[in-house]
Amino acid sequence: MLNLLKNFFEKNEFSKVESNNNLEILCGLMIEAANSDGNIDSDEINKIKKILINIFKEDKEEVELTLNNAIQNSNNSKSLFFYTSKINKNYSEEKKLLLIETLWEIVLSDGKLHDYETSLIRRLAGLLYISDVNSGNARKKALDKIRTSR
Repeated sequence: MLNLLKNFFEKNEFSKVESNNNLEILCGLMIEAANSDGNIDSDEINKIKKILINIFKEDKEEVELTLNNAIQNSNNSKSLFFYTSKINKNYSEEKKLLLIETLWEIVLSDGKLHDYETSLIRRLAGLLYISDVNSGNARKKALDKIRTSR
């Protein structure tokens, strides 16, 4: 499973321009998830950085820049449909499931789960055509990862 995550973007499915746009979409979604409880804390930001750099194999400097921009623009965020429509066009079912799993990791990383966070993940899963069962399984996997890393 970890190898699947590491190879998430290694397949050359996107051109360089689309790859940069892809990082913006991921950052936007992840910041939206982290901010769904009204607060983005350092644990959530560190988890996002770690996921983007180590799992999605994004450039550290690009992540820092794009993530800072996404945080600054978090109040002006685009609609979830904007992000999910792009993901639906370019990602396989498997990759969308991995994305939901990482989003669960982000919202659970601060040790608290708010109703807004749960609602956001459920809406995202619906917009990505992921069943509640599969989203629930992704949540369990994320919880297991968090428990084993502590």
